[in-house]
Amino acid sequence: MDYSDASSGQIKSFKKNDFENDWTKVAEGKFSNVYRVKIKIWRETCALKVYDTTVPIKHLYREPMEEVSEIAKVKFKYLVSVYGMCNDVPGIVMEFMNNGSLCNLLNNTNLLWPKKFQMIHEVCKGLNFLHCLKPPLFHLNLKPSNVLLDDHLHVKISDFGVIHWEEGMDKRSFLEHLTARGNLKYVPPEIFNQLCDPPGFPFDVYSFGILIWEILTQRKPYAGFSTTTVLLNVSHGCRPSLEIIPEQRPRECDEMISIMKWCWQQEENKRPPFSEIMRKTEAQSELLRIPGPMYCPENCANECTVEAQQPIFSTYEISPPELSDPPAGEQCSKETVLSLLLRKNFCNFRTSVKREHVSTHFHGKKSLLHYTVASGDAKSVEHVLSLGADVNYVMDKGYTPLIVAVLNRLHNIISLLLKHGADPMLGDEDRWTAVHFAAQNGDDKAVRLLLDNGASAGACEKSGWTPLHLACQNGHEPVVRLLLTRLSVNAMKEREEVQGRTPLHLAASYGHVNIAMLLLTRGANPNASDSSLLTPLHLSAEAGHNRIVRNLVNNGAVVDSTDQRGRSPLHLAALNGHKGICRQLLTNGANPDCRTQKGWTAMHLATMKRHGPTVEELKSLGASVNALGEKRWTALHLACHQSEADMVAKLLAAQADPNVTEDGQGWTPLHLACASISFPSVLHLISHQAKVNATSADKATPLHLAALHGNVSIVKALLLNGADVSLRDSSGLKPVEVAQKYGRDEIVQLLEE
Repeated sequence: MDYSDASSGQIKSFKKNDFENDWTKVAEGKFSNVYRVKIKIWRETCALKVYDTTVPIKHLYREPMEEVSEIAKVKFKYLVSVYGMCNDVPGIVMEFMNNGSLCNLLNNTNLLWPKKFQMIHEVCKGLNFLHCLKPPLFHLNLKPSNVLLDDHLHVKISDFGVIHWEEGMDKRSFLEHLTARGNLKYVPPEIFNQLCDPPGFPFDVYSFGILIWEILTQRKPYAGFSTTTVLLNVSHGCRPSLEIIPEQRPRECDEMISIMKWCWQQEENKRPPFSEIMRKTEAQSELLRIPGPMYCPENCANECTVEAQQPIFSTYEISPPELSDPPAGEQCSKETVLSLLLRKNFCNFRTSVKREHVSTHFHGKKSLLHYTVASGDAKSVEHVLSLGADVNYVMDKGYTPLIVAVLNRLHNIISLLLKHGADPMLGDEDRWTAVHFAAQNGDDKAVRLLLDNGASAGACEKSGWTPLHLACQNGHEPVVRLLLTRLSVNAMKEREEVQGRTPLHLAASYGHVNIAMLLLTRGANPNASDSSLLTPLHLSAEAGHNRIVRNLVNNGAVVDSTDQRGRSPLHLAALNGHKGICRQLLTNGANPDCRTQKGWTAMHLATMKRHGPTVEELKSLGASVNALGEKRWTALHLACHQSEADMVAKLLAAQADPNVTEDGQGWTPLHLACASISFPSVLHLISHQAKVNATSADKATPLHLAALHGNVSIVKALLLNGADVSLRDSSGLKPVEVAQKYGRDEIVQLLEE
């Protein structure tokens, strides 16, 4: 790849003994871990990103050496520099960023507006640089954890060039890979559509829009929503709530919100390029430029303006983000108490806190107990409770102190709150109880604590999701096992309300084999249907989960069940090119020529999606290559219509009839190939005895259509194979007269000769 606009980067090969022995892990992910290391010869601290060799990183995720060889060439102020490759670990060596990721900063620090605007603009500049390379480099992995911060909290983007797209790549696999990496909230809606174009400029622009929202609000987008709910809502045009953006904000923020909405528009062609976005973010950043030094020493306070004395961010460190706001409008003594707590000065906090403080309501109706729980100090929690704090007090979003403890996995504090009467059945504004949050997070220890203290394993939130649904969707097998010990068989029949899916539907859809088997052995119905009449077998066949398909079939799943559009599991497997699953279903009795409501067979659908190997597999297992679908179209009609010459050749080799006429205009596949201007398809059809003088309902021959569309090569091929130039269509026109009518002079001359 020739990035001619980027500075040339020298790729260095490191060995493990090039680093000093004291490695410190600074970040951990599903595919890699990041360590702070020191290079002996340079005496320089760097970051070493070590890949998990047990996790496949081919296809969507570049091989490490390939990744390094490309991204090391790209040098820019707002991009993390890559120095080289360590082959015996394996990993890549890159610039170390002392202040970690933007994700951590947003969670733990209350940023001032000028700093937020500066960061937005710097991210925009980095992405604009990547898009201006020749060829452009798409990030496709933009999220706060991939935005790193230097010593002065300036932005540098990492992990660019890691996710990539290749021609013919399976979009479902691409989406599943992004979901596995935790990127779903940053994925634009068009990627959820299997017919979308390959991701490019608009993909990164959409992700940037979500990132702007996250910086402005310092909240997680779609917090508490399931993966399915996010996918459905985004597909229908929903975005993170604008109401969460603080009301007390500078007027310049309204323009930044407009930029954000511009970036995350539903239609990808309406999203702006970064070159345009950058001009606008630059203007907003200039308006709120941070004045003076980054901080003011105490001894110069009198020489600085009040504005210049403000820190870039406050020192409040508390989690979750909803509790990161400083107290608003409280008396000084109360602020002091909270300040001690948030700075983790627990001894002085416990000494200073008084009974009147525990009834104080801070910003967002948070109580002192909420803050104390989030601090993680059990002694302080017990002290605040002893002063009469309401253990079940509910803040604005509906979070109780118990929910805050569960979100932060503070098991000792969970036990303490339950001991003091915390009600585990109280839910938030969406009726998510503490067990829902624990199940979503895979925290089986918290689930056990809650269930042992009166929580219901079958509680439903407002959309009907139970903790079992959440655990099955997210693949948390220990939580599933625990919940099943407290639930009846009927609980596995419970359906969430958005799509009407059971826990088995979710396990089958997301490929969690062990959980699916566990549910089946406990009596889950393999033929339960959701609101679209899809069964777990439909979902696993569509997603390509072979082992789950096999287990469902072995446990009595009906192989020919159909959804509300008449699609069987075989249809969905063929549509997505899963030939192994097609084989499984057909060898277990599936009807190879079952039709959808529109009359399409699996052969039609595999052809429509250009899955050549699946077409061959279907044919070898008895599927008819000449089955008639909507308007009496065969698979060969579809291939000719789509100008898929390779598919045409495969179908003809499988004995497809080249002379079947469809119902609409009475066209043969050769008519369609001429209308689609597919010269190779025309040659394939003629070589398999397609009738060159076949007439349609309006008496048009393939030569009439070739003359209309002006393709000289097709006209010559038809003439060489006996096309009759004297035949007239229903308007009385010969092919030469059609060519004259539409100004095809070269065709006119050819036909007159």
